[in-house]
Order: sequence, then structure tokens, then C-alpha cells
Amino acid sequence: MNPRLDDLMGRLRRQKFLSLALVIFTLALGIVVGTLITYGVKARDQVVAPGATPLAIPTPAQLSSAFVQIANSVSPSVVNINTSATVRPPTARRRQQQPRERGQDPFEDFFDRFFEFGPAPREGLRQRSLGSGVIVDKNGYILTNRHVVEQADRIQVKIMGDPERYDAKVIGSDVETDLAVLKIEVKKDLIPAKIGNSDGIRVGDWVLAIGSPFGLEETVTAGIISAKSRDIPGARQFQHFLQTDAAINPGNSGGPLVNMAGEVIGVNTAIITQRGTYEGVGFALPSNQAVYVYNQLIKTGHVSRGSIGVEFQQESEQTPALLRTFGVDHGIVINSVRPDSPAAKAGLKSGDVIVAVNGAPIKTGNDLVSIISETPVGSQVKIQYVRNGKKQDTTVTVAERSELFGDILGEAEERPSGGEPEDVKFGMTLQQVTPEMASRLGLEPARGVAVAEIDPGSFAEDIGLQRGDIITEIQQKPVNSVDDVRRAQRDMKSGEDIVFKVLRRDPRTRGYSPLFLAGTLP
Repeated sequence: MNPRLDDLMGRLRRQKFLSLALVIFTLALGIVVGTLITYGVKARDQVVAPGATPLAIPTPAQLSSAFVQIANSVSPSVVNINTSATVRPPTARRRQQQPRERGQDPFEDFFDRFFEFGPAPREGLRQRSLGSGVIVDKNGYILTNRHVVEQADRIQVKIMGDPERYDAKVIGSDVETDLAVLKIEVKKDLIPAKIGNSDGIRVGDWVLAIGSPFGLEETVTAGIISAKSRDIPGARQFQHFLQTDAAINPGNSGGPLVNMAGEVIGVNTAIITQRGTYEGVGFALPSNQAVYVYNQLIKTGHVSRGSIGVEFQQESEQTPALLRTFGVDHGIVINSVRPDSPAAKAGLKSGDVIVAVNGAPIKTGNDLVSIISETPVGSQVKIQYVRNGKKQDTTVTVAERSELFGDILGEAEERPSGGEPEDVKFGMTLQQVTPEMASRLGLEPARGVAVAEIDPGSFAEDIGLQRGDIITEIQQKPVNSVDDVRRAQRDMKSGEDIVFKVLRRDPRTRGYSPLFLAGTLP
């Protein structure tokens, strides 16, 4: 055998072996590196969120659909009420007319807190308040609280889905229940709310409160009926409330409390609070009482109630021991009798205990008031009473309650009136911007006229002009003097659109920014 050939074949076998070994080594190294990389990635994923499963967005579900349906059906009947009034100091007479029958005046305790934020405005300034109401007739009749519109110079109503604000007038109001009826003129049928029977509501039933708390329109809150026939400090004789924990805040006054059938079973009226806002306790006047008042207001403009002219001991003060000292086990002790009243003419006196009216036993003050107040004025009732331990009878002719207790009820006050818009074009008081004024205000150069006052119910108020605005243009023509405004006003006609360019102070920068305001001249 050739030695050279054997040597060559040996080298080839060794090279083949080395190549095969290199390939095997490379493959093994790749497997090891790949395994390490894969393990490292898995290890990182598991360290961030081991065992986590990705979330999926579910199909939309209709939860609490009953609340949604009720809110959608009732909200078109709920309105926002905006009032403005000139602040006036109370007269001595009005101070004397504060209620004395049941303690502190609710307008000072509960209701005023709905509308007073911070120090009281100075006399002569304009004050704005917000409230709510509910449409109860397609022809534009609205039920709300009296304290929402009391003493207002102007009342405006905004309906859901309608950008317009409608001037409202007061048809009538009732101080005893704090209710009022408004009327707006709208060229379309409105959507009235359904009225429910408040006697059917039960403690624990779900209810919704709808209104404009803090001016936030179409706000819906939910809760339950916490109590019925609730008497609260400072409330009047005919105010026996539904108590609820549905959130009621400033601006909710006059709005509806609604049951699960979408029916109005109360008018939201008051809250008990230490801070002036919702603290879990709110009160609504029952719908049955509201309907009674509404029907009389739309018929006569006021509520007629019977009275015999007696003031009596409250239930909280009338203990069994007190009744025993008078020789009775039930009845109402008369504290005082109004001079020249039907009771005085019939011989009733302080210390007498009324035990029955027309044969019906009297156990509480509400028993007595309910029977007498619903008896037509001029009718006679038979009163059975106890004096010195002996039962006696007398006949009393029922009189008008407001005539006997007008000083206590405050019904001698002038009734609030929304009035009609004034027959003016612009309705504002202007002042020439002098160089001195411009320098003080930071307006260089001096130009335009300053708005000093806005007349209530005027066109200027309608389009949003404010005290302190600087009018620089009308109908895109420069305004340099008050005479320029007079000429523009003289040339304008009713029904014509008019645009103002004004400068208004920005409270953030303390400088003035341009603003355009427009409207149709009435």
C-alpha cells in the first residue's frame, strides 16, 4: 500500500471528524442560547404579573333600567327657574309678621340656606336665585315653591332641550304650604308630569329627586322614603312632609320627588343641614296637599281655608298629665282665642278643651285643623268642649283663616309677581368712558361707554350685558359716546337682530377681553 495515500486518507478522515464535531457543537450552542433567551423572556413576563389573565370589555348591560326609564320620562317636565330681585331691607312690619305658631321661621332656617351664599348683598344690588319646578299642564302651568319666586322682580323658566328662557308670571302662591303656580307662554304643547297619590307611598319605597342643584340642570338623585307626615321645626301648620335621603341641594327647591311609577308624589322643599348643603335629610310636600293648593290657586289665585280663631297647645307640649288636670283623656287645649273671632263669639275661652267637632273626636291639633280648614267659609260646625270638668256644646260659624291670622301668616304682604317685560329697547344706564376712567381701568386709549346699571327684564339683561361692560361697537359701528348708543337705539326696529361688541374684565388676568353679545329686539 502506498504510504502517501494512507496519510492523505487519514488527514481527510480527521478533517471530516472535526467538521462534524464543529457542526454538532454549533447546534448544541444554539439550542442552549435559545433556551436561555426563551427562559429569560418567560421569566420577565412572570415577574411582572405572574398568573395574570387579560381583561375583556363586556357587552353593554342595562343596569337599574327602572331608574333610567323614570328619569327619561319625567325629566322633560322638570324646569329650571331663574329669578332676580333687588335687595331691599325688611320693614318693621314684615319683621313683626314672622310666624309665631310653630317656632322659628323656616325661611330663615331651611329655605334661605338654599339661596344665600356668603354675606348678604347690599341694599339696591341685584340678587339672583335658582330653583326648580315641574310642568303640570301642557298649557304652561308650573308648580314650584313659593320661596323660589318670592319677591322676585323677574322670573325666567328654561325647559329641557329648549335654549330659550321664558318669562313667567305668578298665578298665585300659598304661604302656608310654600307653594306657587307659574305660567309661561309657549307656542307648543308642553309635557306635563304625571301626578301620583302620596297616600300610597310607604316608608322604604324608592324615589327619585329631579331638579337643578347649584344650577346643574336635569340632575337626578335616588333614595328612599325615610318617614311620612314629618313635622320639622319652623314648619307651618299645613306642612307635614315626606322625608327622604335622596340628595336635595340648593336649586332643587320646587322640583319633583318621583315614585317608581314615574309619578310626582312630592315637591322638594327643605333640608336640615349645618352647612347649607345636603346631609342626608330632605323634605318634600306630599303631592295630595300640592294638588289641593294648586286647584285653588288656578281657580281663585289664593287658597281659602276655614278657621274659628283659636290657638292651641302643640302635641309635644300636651302630655297625658296635662289632659288629666283638665279632666279629659283626649282633646286640644285652647291657649288663646282671637278677639272678635267666631270662637270668641261662640263663647269659647282659653283653657277650654275641644274634644269633638261635628261628633268626630279630636285627639291632635291636626284633627282639629283638618276638619275646620276644609269646612266652607260661612258654614257652621258643632263644637264639643270641656270647661271645669264639664262637657258643653256650642255652634261656631267658620271664617276665612287668612283674615283671622293674617298678621301671623304674612298674607298681608304684597304677593310676588313676575310681571311682564318692560317696554324698553335696550334698558341700561350708560356712562361715558373718560380719559381718567380709562387710565384707572387700564383701557388705552379711552373708548366706548361703560354700563352702569341694567334694568330688570330689559333687552340688555336678556342678551347678557353686565354692569362694568364697556360697549365699543353696535352693529359693527364704533361707539364713542352715549349719543352713539342713543342713535343706534333710535334707528333699530322691533324684531331686528342687534349685536354689541363689548370689553369685559377677566377676573383671572384683571384685564379686558372682547366679547360679542346679540339678540332680537323685542
